[in-house]
Amino acid sequence: MPGRVIIESFDSQVLRGNAAGDPHVRCVPVYLPPSYDPEPTRRFPVIVVITGFTGRGRMLLNDNTFSPPLDERLDGLIASGRMRECIVVMPDCYTRFGGSQYLDSSATGRYETHLIEELLPYVDRTYRTLAAREHRAVVGKSSGGYGSLRLAMRHPDLFGAMGSHSGDLYFEYCYRPELPAACDVIQQAGGPKAFLEGFERKHQKSKSDFKGFEILGMAACYSPDPSAELGVALPFDLTTGAFRDDVWQRWVQHDPLTMLESHAEALRSMRLVYLDCGTRDEYHLHLGLRLFVRALEARGIAHTHLEYDDAHMNVSYRYDESLPRLAEAISA
Repeated sequence: MPGRVIIESFDSQVLRGNAAGDPHVRCVPVYLPPSYDPEPTRRFPVIVVITGFTGRGRMLLNDNTFSPPLDERLDGLIASGRMRECIVVMPDCYTRFGGSQYLDSSATGRYETHLIEELLPYVDRTYRTLAAREHRAVVGKSSGGYGSLRLAMRHPDLFGAMGSHSGDLYFEYCYRPELPAACDVIQQAGGPKAFLEGFERKHQKSKSDFKGFEILGMAACYSPDPSAELGVALPFDLTTGAFRDDVWQRWVQHDPLTMLESHAEALRSMRLVYLDCGTRDEYHLHLGLRLFVRALEARGIAHTHLEYDDAHMNVSYRYDESLPRLAEAISA
């Protein structure tokens, strides 16, 4: 017997009037496991699955020849006995800038607040959850992996386990090498506003377009500036291309490697810290993860660290490893 998916139309009060002009009503899929309906008094742990850059929750349900949608993946894992039953929530935190990195920003909106203060309480009110941090996990890949790590570090009162697949780590390696190419394409377009409007109009977007879009999106999250164009401070000067260390240091404060210094106890309290990456990751995230794991080991923080012989894209198969582990951790 399969589970079922409910698509919630969630009206967010904190996202109303956001500076990016994005909708405040969001479609949020919620997976209810096979036993949810037949056992009407039973309560279930919750896993929150968040998507990468340019993603939203509904994308996790996309049919793919070589990779099943998340609901079918969950059905298969549960039916095989590999995974305990959980409610799975798939938020939508997409923005005009490509994503939110699951934090609050004056340029994008209050997406961390939306998740923590609106969506999670709504799920607990609406569904038969085990509403305690010991029974709630967060997991994602790429920017979703970053968001999972960041949310777990900042909200250990709400999350008791976390998983990160190829999450953004060590910004010096994963973002900084992309800055010159992004500077070129944004500069050539005539600035951030002209670039973003042109990007939105294009039916066919080039690799260089995406370089600019990605860095502009990260700047909207990590270095918002209401006085700057689009409300975003870029980590380079658009006239000369000179690196702006003052802006970059704002980015670095959001790097999990930096955050660990003040949030180690949050990760120590987790029932599971699951981390993985491909050894051929195009953004060098495997190197950042190794540094992060070394920092965890130095602090005696228990974790699971796996490496795969692959790159950054098409890694949904790794959920077959993380989801059963997370479900086990939050079911006890």
